[in-house]
Amino acid sequence: MHILQPKHSKLKPEEVTKLLEKYNISLSQLPKIKANDAALPKDCKVGDLVKVERKDKGKVSEYYRVIIAK
Repeated sequence: MHILQPKHSKLKPEEVTKLLEKYNISLSQLPKIKANDAALPKDCKVGDLVKVERKDKGKVSEYYRVIIAK
């Protein structure tokens, strides 16, 4: 991982369920990220949900992406 690259982490199934219930959405409504993206952790597969943590001016913002096929 490069120092300028945002941190990507795979969510556990129970975390995915909580997130979807909190925002009352489905996986298909979330933004996508391709499975061959170099930033993804090695244990990710298609259909998993990834949390992206971006830092800007000392503040950390969280974004979520669903992994899709290449």
